[in-house]
Amino acid sequence: MTQRVFITGGASGLGRALALGYAKEGAKVCIGDINAEQGAVVEEEIRQHGGEGLYVNCDVRRLTDLEKIRDALEKKWGGVDVVVNNAGVASAGTIENSTMADWEWILDINVLGVVRGCKAFTPLFKKQGAGTFVNIASMAGLMLAPLMSSYNVSKAGVIALSETLTHELRDDGIHVSCVCPAFFQTNLTQSMRSDIAGVQQSVGKLMKRSTITADDVAKAIIRSVKDRDFWVLPHVKERRMWILKRHAPWAFDWLMHQESKRWMKKMGGAA
Repeated sequence: MTQRVFITGGASGLGRALALGYAKEGAKVCIGDINAEQGAVVEEEIRQHGGEGLYVNCDVRRLTDLEKIRDALEKKWGGVDVVVNNAGVASAGTIENSTMADWEWILDINVLGVVRGCKAFTPLFKKQGAGTFVNIASMAGLMLAPLMSSYNVSKAGVIALSETLTHELRDDGIHVSCVCPAFFQTNLTQSMRSDIAGVQQSVGKLMKRSTITADDVAKAIIRSVKDRDFWVLPHVKERRMWILKRHAPWAFDWLMHQESKRWMKKMGGAA
């Protein structure tokens, strides 16, 4: 059967790569985004890659947006097979100087945006007796580096939600995949908020150095949905660090502390 896919934040970055990856398989792909101009471009790209494309305006801070999209796709396509909760933003800063407004902003989008996506589409998935949630978290939610507390917390929240739902919804035929990539090239720094001078440039350099691309992550996600895997950890080095954290936490703590001191010194923080 032709897959029916909905992706939040689908007009750029990983969302776009996923949309085009599914399009190559002949899927029907709806991208939800707040950037209408770029959304229209990706809608056409989906068609050019062999899929059926649809752009809809979607702000994940509004549950009503997601509910309207759910109802519209059920009417148009008869249902949805995969919902990718991808929309997200980034922030960095010290606990002393990061503002509560920035905390509320990132948690509203990165955590509650995923919550709203799952809440809106769960009734449809239950009615269908099948469906997959792909929740985009980050290795930041597992590794917890300094100067990124609000971002780390937001991604750890996505991981916690995903682990909870995989047990809560499994008997309803609903699968959950939790994606935790490390650095790869996206436009995430464009909307990044920080009280640390130059942090966007530093993060941008780390992204550019990565040998993993958005297309690589998208392929890993599509494969995980087919294989019904929960964890999607595309970066080998960080995956090994996560295994070390689980099996030798004292060693992980020592390595992270050394890396943290270097990072904080580079960013101008107190080591």
